[in-house]
Amino acid sequence: MNFIQYLRDTKSEMKHVVWPTRRQAVAFTVLVVVLSVFTALYLSTFDTLFTSLIKKLIG
Repeated sequence: MNFIQYLRDTKSEMKHVVWPTRRQAVAFTVLVVVLSVFTALYLSTFDTLFTSLIKKLIG
């Protein structure tokens, strides 16, 4: 398969893609940001707790 054929096939396949609406894209973006913030807070809380526990055990 040469490069030109690859581009033609790609263009053909892109016609089959169902793109999300603007509203869906915004909703999914907000969801990803909220979940990322929640995960960061969750991990940082446990990191802080474990760090303080280790400091108490060592010193």
